[in-house]
Amino acid sequence: MADAAPSPDTPPVAVVVVIFTVVDGGLQVLLIHRSAEPHRGLWAIPGGRLNPGEQLVEAARRKLVDETGVRDVYLEQLFTFDGLDEVTPGGSLAVTYFALVDHGRVRLASRTDWRPAWFTMHRLPPLAFRNEEVLAYALERLRNKLQYSNVAYSLLPTRFTLSQLQRVHESILGRELDKRNFRKRMLSLEIIEATDERQAEGAGRPALLYRFTSREPVVI
Repeated sequence: MADAAPSPDTPPVAVVVVIFTVVDGGLQVLLIHRSAEPHRGLWAIPGGRLNPGEQLVEAARRKLVDETGVRDVYLEQLFTFDGLDEVTPGGSLAVTYFALVDHGRVRLASRTDWRPAWFTMHRLPPLAFRNEEVLAYALERLRNKLQYSNVAYSLLPTRFTLSQLQRVHESILGRELDKRNFRKRMLSLEIIEATDERQAEGAGRPALLYRFTSREPVVI
């Protein structure tokens, strides 16, 4: 899908950004509590109308910064949904993106109306605009990309242990992974490399720290 702005003949366009993070070993998503109709009182994925002359990806970056204060993280166009907003005459389009952010870097917008909050993907509140379909699609895409790309780089500090990397993968996949097979596979992909630094983990010898060979989107 192109990132160009839609033509004047297209239905109203909203840009929606699914923002994932990992907290205490669990995958969480950022949602906004709606303070006006339609769907007042329900929760929704952050989004908004496309500004005149604005490119789609620019709108997605703007929304990401507005809600979290972070930029330069993994951001990818996900899908264009038709008819999520069932109250707009003539229909509407929602161009969705998904982003991954390190929870330690996030500073949520401080406001009482349209309040943002993190929710675990396993216990979501009542959602507006059929957003459960968008979240399910985003989670499936994320899990697939995790198998062959460096997509997790935005969820980790610059230097990390292999145990930390494995916990991020497990939180996204929703299952435990074999330690030996995981490490062998990650090293074979050549998307991470060892540093000369170590970090204490438990009572044993400090663990070797690794880094991603690139902190930009890379597909193997």
